Amino acid sequence: MTRFASLLIANRSEIALRIQRTARRMGLRSIAVYSEGDRDARHAREADLAVCIGPAAPRASYLSIDALLDAARRTGAEAVHPGYGFLAESADFAQAVIDAGLVWVGPPPAAIRAMGDKANAKQLARQAGAPVVPGYDGTDQSAAALTHAAQLVGFPLMIKAAAGGGGRGMRLVREPRGLGAAFASARSEAEHAFGDGRLLLERALDDARHVEIQVFADSAGNCVHLGERDCSVQRRHQKIIEESPSPAVDEALRTRMGAAAVAVARAVRYVGAGTVEFLLDAEGAFWFMEMNTRLQVEHPVTELRTGIDLVEWQLRVAAGEALPCAQDEIRFSGHAIEARLCAEDPAQDFLPQSGRVLRWRPDPEVRVDHALEDGAEVPPDYDSMIAKFVAHAATRDAARVRLAAALDHSVVLGLETNKVTLARLLRDTRFAAGAATTQFLQHGLTPEPRVPTPATIAAAAVLRAAERARGAGYGEWTSWSNSPARRMPARLHCAALEAPAEVTFAFADGLYRVWVDGREVALRLLALDTGSARLEVDGAHEATVFYALEEDAIVLSWDADSFRFDDVLHAPPASRSRGPVDGRLTAPMSGRVVAVNVAPGGALDAGAAAIVLEAMKMEHALSLGAAARVTAVHVATGMQVSPGQLLLEFEAA
Repeated sequence: MTRFASLLIANRSEIALRIQRTARRMGLRSIAVYSEGDRDARHAREADLAVCIGPAAPRASYLSIDALLDAARRTGAEAVHPGYGFLAESADFAQAVIDAGLVWVGPPPAAIRAMGDKANAKQLARQAGAPVVPGYDGTDQSAAALTHAAQLVGFPLMIKAAAGGGGRGMRLVREPRGLGAAFASARSEAEHAFGDGRLLLERALDDARHVEIQVFADSAGNCVHLGERDCSVQRRHQKIIEESPSPAVDEALRTRMGAAAVAVARAVRYVGAGTVEFLLDAEGAFWFMEMNTRLQVEHPVTELRTGIDLVEWQLRVAAGEALPCAQDEIRFSGHAIEARLCAEDPAQDFLPQSGRVLRWRPDPEVRVDHALEDGAEVPPDYDSMIAKFVAHAATRDAARVRLAAALDHSVVLGLETNKVTLARLLRDTRFAAGAATTQFLQHGLTPEPRVPTPATIAAAAVLRAAERARGAGYGEWTSWSNSPARRMPARLHCAALEAPAEVTFAFADGLYRVWVDGREVALRLLALDTGSARLEVDGAHEATVFYALEEDAIVLSWDADSFRFDDVLHAPPASRSRGPVDGRLTAPMSGRVVAVNVAPGGALDAGAAAIVLEAMKMEHALSLGAAARVTAVHVATGMQVSPGQLLLEFEAA
């Protein structure tokens, strides 16, 4: 038995807070690490001890083995938990922790190494008797060998990074002509994410389900599974909704999949928490894909169904204890669903967003794992996921409805998120029927424009004016204007509107009369607090609105959605667009330039990747809609860029 009293958590944000919570309950001293960009982050403030490990760039801090081990030495840590970041699946990090005389909260380095190489993992799974997806996992990584293998495997085809996961280095190719570009981009992303550009190929199974089995093992050789999670709803090959049990798995299939997962874990003498991932086809056949040798992002789904704290099990197993129960003692209850809230813009193909959270109010009726607060910064250096909403109920439908309502009732203002999209996904008839597969989002959702109503626009104008008046020292928010003859003008621009809304409003007898593009709305402010207000609309409807002010704008939450309105009443005439249509390509987000594929005077084909940005752990290729000749390039590989920054100039070919 290896007892320890202090735990260094080699990760950040919500998972660091999650591990701290269990460590504190178990009487352990929790030690946080933080980058210079996370100096004021919650996970650093709420730990028993926190130490800075370097600049914001992840490779210089959270991914630096030397920096993390130095932090453990300086703080007297006795054990290290890697969370679920990249280093959680690094055999080198695990071995370095052990060599430093510390307890590693994770599987043995040999098991990590065996399963971290996806090609080797497939061979081990075959030997353990698990069915494996047909594909190519050979050592010849030349373009000719990969192209030849792709023809043999057939299309559609999935390209994967041999050394990693999490959607990085993955590309779906449906026809041979897309192979060259897909190989290049997948290899580049794999090299940047994992330091290893090796690729493997798999036959893509259309309309299959992604079903994973949670396994747990101790050092005495005991191994159990804790049921399955259905992770089929994905974008960019990254999970956004997970649930347990899977709508497609009955008890007999669960037993077979669980036995296969345990066999794979035993084959590498696994210890700790792990996940064996399968594809499940419509006929009930399942195929091994890979094993993740760490705690998964979606572990709360299993915790709510089983009542088991998986982090506590990890810590106890790392201390040498046996598993608390045998397979036949594990009990499952009800249905659990998780939705990942991400800082991204669904209207722009889920491009990641960074910036400041102005207002954060999560619904208290469901479990929400997060590290957010008003004023928190979401930097461009890390993953785009900022919170996890998890609902548990007696039935799947009850959990689904509860989770959608919780998303509706939660407020996140200041940057674009997928909150509304998640709620729509949960209410989609195909998802409600349990029919979602990995192609679910590819089939698209029914279009539903996010356009503010006249009442929303009226509320934005009134709240902004009332707050500005209060800030100017007019006292009570009803006293800034009590003359019915005085009409206050505003011109509010919102991205969802084709043109700015022309607004005028007046206050008299406790009522605001607002004209939005000529349509009248009557608003009564029933209560006004810092960042929130209760309104009566047209004498009937009452609404609670959360909002945040910026210099010339207001961002507010209304009926489960949120909108940003810029007051352009006194703004100069809008300049021409700086998009590709006027000969200028600008950055759509903050990020790092990882490739510049053009030079001044060079030709650029329509759709070809001109510049590749890395943002929030993913690569994004920027291209033009028509052939062009490049006239100037303003960035170079390695540069950091911000939204709207000019990248290159061009003219029509």
